[in-house]
Amino acid sequence: MNARVTLAGLQIARPLYDLVRNEIAPGTGISADRAWQGFAGIVRELTPRNRALLTRRDELQARIDAWHLERRGKVHDAAAYKRFLLDIGYLLPEGEDFSIATDHVDDEIARIAGPQLVVPVNNARYALNAANARWGSLFDALYGTDAIPDEGDAGKKGAFNPVRGAKVIAAGKAFLDAAAPLVEGSYIDAIAYSVKSGQLTVTLSSGAHTGLRDPAQFKGYQEKTGGISSILLAHHGLHIEIHFNTDHPIHELHPTGIRDIYLEAALTTIMDCEDSVAAVDAADKVNVYRNWLGLMKGELASSFEKGGKTLTRNLNPDRRYLSPEGRYFEIPGRSLMLVRNVGHLMTNPAILWGNGKEIPEGILDAMVTTAIAVHDIKGLGANGIRNSRTGSVYIVKPK
Repeated sequence: MNARVTLAGLQIARPLYDLVRNEIAPGTGISADRAWQGFAGIVRELTPRNRALLTRRDELQARIDAWHLERRGKVHDAAAYKRFLLDIGYLLPEGEDFSIATDHVDDEIARIAGPQLVVPVNNARYALNAANARWGSLFDALYGTDAIPDEGDAGKKGAFNPVRGAKVIAAGKAFLDAAAPLVEGSYIDAIAYSVKSGQLTVTLSSGAHTGLRDPAQFKGYQEKTGGISSILLAHHGLHIEIHFNTDHPIHELHPTGIRDIYLEAALTTIMDCEDSVAAVDAADKVNVYRNWLGLMKGELASSFEKGGKTLTRNLNPDRRYLSPEGRYFEIPGRSLMLVRNVGHLMTNPAILWGNGKEIPEGILDAMVTTAIAVHDIKGLGANGIRNSRTGSVYIVKPK
C-alpha cells in the first residue's frame, strides 16, 4: 500500500495509478499519462485557492462565534444579525433578477419531480439496489407494509393471504381511478383491456366500453401471445405500468389478470463518496471509484447468498413498449445517477504533492468521477445501458 508512482510532481498510490491506467482511461480517448499531467496542473492551480477558501471560512466562523458569545443570554435580534452577516461578507446583497439556460439536462433534473435516494457507492449491492429503484411494485408496497392494516383476516400470514391480497388490489385500483380516471366507471369494474386504433379501451362488467378521461395518458403497451401483457400510463410525467399475468395466484382475485401495478419511484440516486462513506486511503478510494466506474459502464454486479442460493444483482435494463401508433420505444429502467464528491475540507493520502502534502480530496473526486463518467457520455456502457441520455454528468458538491 506504500508503493507510489511519481509522475508530473505527484506521488500517486500504486493501486489508484493502476486503476486509472488499466480501467478508467481505456476507451475515453485520453491516455493515463496525459490525464495525470493535466491533473497535476489542476492540483498546482487550485490547491492554494482551496486552502485560501478554508482560511476565509475559518475567519468568518470565528467572527460569527464571537458575535454570539458577546450576546449570550440576550434576546436574538434577527435584523441585527443579518446586518452583521452582510458587514463581514458572509451574506452578499441580493442581486438583480436574471435568467439562465442550461443545455443537455436530463428531464429527471429539469422537468420531473420525484423521490431521490442517497446510497454509499462503496457498497456495490446497495448502489445497485438504489439504481434499480426507478420502478417499484405498488402491490408489494401495499401488501408488505401497514398501508393495509395488518389485522384480522387481512393479516400477513403464510405465503399469500387472499383476503389481504383483495384489499391490496382494491387499493391499487382506487389509485388508478385517481391517477388515470376513466370516462365512466371504475377500474374495479374492469374485466378486459385492449388497444384499438391507438386508444386504450376498457371493458366494464356491465358490458360497456370506456377509455381514459385524458387519452394522452396512454403511452404504450407490451404484447404477448394472445393479448396485452402490460399497459403504460403517465401522470404528471411519471409512468404507471399495469402488468397482467393470468398464471399468477393473484389472478383468481380479479378476472382481468392484473398481476401488479408498477410505479416510477426513485427518479434519481446520489451515489455518495462523502457522508455515508468512509474512504480514508488509496484502497478505499479505489473501491469507491471502481464501483462508480462499474455503474457508468453498466457492468457493476454483486453476488450474495439468500435462502441457500447465490444471487447476482446487475443494473436493470430499460423498459421497451409499443407506442399507441405501433412504434417501439424505451424508457429508463434505472434511476438517473448523480455522484456526490467529498467537500473542500478533507485531504487524502492517495496522492501526495509538493513536499509530501496530501491533496484535497474534493479535487481528487471531481477529476476522477468526471473522467469515469466519460464512459457513459460516449455511450460505452454494456448492453446499451446509459445513465444520462443528454450526455451529462451530475456532480453533487457539499457546501
